[in-house]
Amino acid sequence: NVPEDQADKLLLASWGLPKAVLKKYHSLGVVQMFEWQAECLMLGQVLEGKNLVYSAPTSAGKTLVAELLILKRVLETGKKALLILPFVSVAKEKKCYLQ
Repeated sequence: NVPEDQADKLLLASWGLPKAVLKKYHSLGVVQMFEWQAECLMLGQVLEGKNLVYSAPTSAGKTLVAELLILKRVLETGKKALLILPFVSVAKEKKCYLQ
Protein backbone atom coordinates (compact mmCIF):
# COMPACT_ATOMS: atom_id res chain seq x y z
CA ASN A 1 0.00 0.00 0.00
CA VAL A 2 1.03 3.58 -0.62
CA PRO A 3 1.78 5.33 2.70
CA GLU A 4 -0.66 8.10 3.62
CA ASP A 5 2.07 10.75 3.42
CA GLN A 6 2.65 9.72 -0.22
CA ALA A 7 -1.00 9.44 -1.31
CA ASP A 8 -0.39 12.25 -3.81
CA LYS A 9 1.75 9.73 -5.75
CA LEU A 10 -1.51 8.24 -7.03
CA LEU A 11 -2.02 11.39 -9.12
CA LEU A 12 -0.25 11.40 -12.49
CA ALA A 13 0.47 15.11 -12.01
CA SER A 14 2.80 14.30 -9.10
CA TRP A 15 5.29 12.37 -11.26
CA GLY A 16 6.89 15.36 -12.99
CA LEU A 17 5.51 14.68 -16.45
CA PRO A 18 5.21 17.54 -18.96
CA LYS A 19 1.85 19.28 -19.22
CA ALA A 20 1.32 17.95 -22.77
CA VAL A 21 1.70 14.37 -21.54
CA LEU A 22 -0.65 14.95 -18.61
CA LYS A 23 -3.16 16.60 -20.92
CA LYS A 24 -3.15 13.55 -23.20
CA TYR A 25 -3.68 11.15 -20.29
CA HIS A 26 -6.40 13.38 -18.84
CA SER A 27 -8.19 13.48 -22.21
CA LEU A 28 -8.33 9.68 -22.01
CA GLY A 29 -9.73 9.83 -18.48
CA VAL A 30 -6.50 8.81 -16.75
CA VAL A 31 -5.90 11.21 -13.87
CA GLN A 32 -4.62 8.87 -11.19
CA MET A 33 -3.17 5.40 -10.80
CA PHE A 34 -4.14 2.40 -8.77
CA GLU A 35 -2.15 1.91 -5.58
CA TRP A 36 -0.26 -1.07 -6.99
CA GLN A 37 0.88 1.02 -9.97
CA ALA A 38 2.28 3.76 -7.75
CA GLU A 39 3.93 1.11 -5.57
CA CYS A 40 5.71 -0.30 -8.63
CA LEU A 41 7.06 3.13 -9.52
CA MET A 42 8.24 3.77 -5.95
CA LEU A 43 10.09 0.46 -5.57
CA GLY A 44 13.83 0.67 -5.06
CA GLN A 45 15.57 2.47 -7.89
CA VAL A 46 13.08 1.70 -10.63
CA LEU A 47 12.90 5.35 -11.69
CA GLU A 48 16.70 5.40 -12.00
CA GLY A 49 16.64 2.58 -14.53
CA LYS A 50 16.74 -0.54 -12.38
CA ASN A 51 14.68 -3.53 -13.46
CA LEU A 52 11.09 -4.14 -12.49
CA VAL A 53 9.14 -7.35 -12.94
CA TYR A 54 5.44 -7.24 -12.16
CA SER A 55 2.40 -9.27 -13.03
CA ALA A 56 -1.27 -8.36 -13.18
CA PRO A 57 -4.36 -9.64 -15.00
CA THR A 58 -5.31 -8.48 -18.48
CA SER A 59 -6.57 -4.87 -18.52
CA ALA A 60 -5.31 -4.22 -14.98
CA GLY A 61 -3.07 -1.30 -15.99
CA LYS A 62 0.37 -2.81 -16.59
CA THR A 63 0.92 -0.69 -19.69
CA LEU A 64 0.51 2.57 -17.77
CA VAL A 65 3.38 1.61 -15.45
CA ALA A 66 5.60 0.79 -18.43
CA GLU A 67 4.65 4.00 -20.25
CA LEU A 68 5.37 6.19 -17.24
CA LEU A 69 8.74 4.53 -16.67
CA ILE A 70 9.66 4.92 -20.33
CA LEU A 71 8.45 8.52 -20.57
CA LYS A 72 10.27 9.61 -17.42
CA ARG A 73 13.55 7.95 -18.45
CA VAL A 74 13.44 9.28 -22.02
CA LEU A 75 12.59 12.80 -20.91
CA GLU A 76 15.13 12.87 -18.07
CA THR A 77 18.07 11.23 -19.86
CA GLY A 78 17.42 12.15 -23.49
CA LYS A 79 18.02 8.53 -24.44
CA LYS A 80 15.83 6.36 -26.61
CA ALA A 81 13.63 3.52 -25.40
CA LEU A 82 12.38 0.31 -26.93
CA LEU A 83 8.80 -0.71 -26.20
CA ILE A 84 7.89 -4.21 -27.30
CA LEU A 85 4.21 -4.91 -27.78
CA PRO A 86 2.44 -8.20 -28.62
CA PHE A 87 0.38 -7.13 -31.65
CA VAL A 88 0.88 -4.85 -34.67
CA SER A 89 -2.45 -3.14 -33.98
CA VAL A 90 -1.39 -2.33 -30.41
CA ALA A 91 2.00 -1.11 -31.63
CA LYS A 92 0.35 1.23 -34.17
CA GLU A 93 -2.03 2.54 -31.52
CA LYS A 94 0.81 3.23 -29.08
CA LYS A 95 2.92 4.86 -31.77
CA CYS A 96 0.20 7.42 -32.46
CA TYR A 97 -0.59 7.80 -28.78
CA LEU A 98 3.01 8.34 -27.65
CA GLN A 99 3.97 10.70 -30.46
